[in-house]
Amino acid sequence: MNQNLKVLAVLSVVLVSVPFAVGQAEPTNPAQARITREVRHELLMLPNFGVFDNIAYKVEGDTVTLLGSVTRPVLKSDAENVVKRIEGVGKVVNQIDVLPPSSMDDQLRLKLFRAIYGDPALQKYELGVQKPIRIIVKSGHVNLEGVVDNQADKDRAGLRANGVPGIFSVANNLQVVKS
Repeated sequence: MNQNLKVLAVLSVVLVSVPFAVGQAEPTNPAQARITREVRHELLMLPNFGVFDNIAYKVEGDTVTLLGSVTRPVLKSDAENVVKRIEGVGKVVNQIDVLPPSSMDDQLRLKLFRAIYGDPALQKYELGVQKPIRIIVKSGHVNLEGVVDNQADKDRAGLRANGVPGIFSVANNLQVVKS
């Protein structure tokens, strides 16, 4: 039990301390820093945001650019709508890609989830509502997005994904973040 609480605390620190933005330095402007924090919070609170979705953002002045891939069109529009309501946001550029519906990709997503999160060494990442390892599947091609604690976990997740039959390619974009 203590080990589970320790892992959960580590994951909480990882999710809170990792910037959700793509290629964005810590803002020096206090207004931009507040917008960045609020955008991250609002996106993480989206009810349909799951392990098979990846949303990133960039904040430049009062413009927020949304990036990533989602499985449902409603999530794309929901993300734009919540960001538009944040005080200080003047413009939202929504570049989120809606993944095409595919029963083959849906089956691969489930197999990948079981392969990655079912691995005893990676089960610690299954705790919590927002999973830190995102599984994006488009036409049989897989992108692993998110964060892990160390290079061994990143490599293991990539190996597990590559071991799933029916996958055409795997891009392991996981970031190693030391807690």
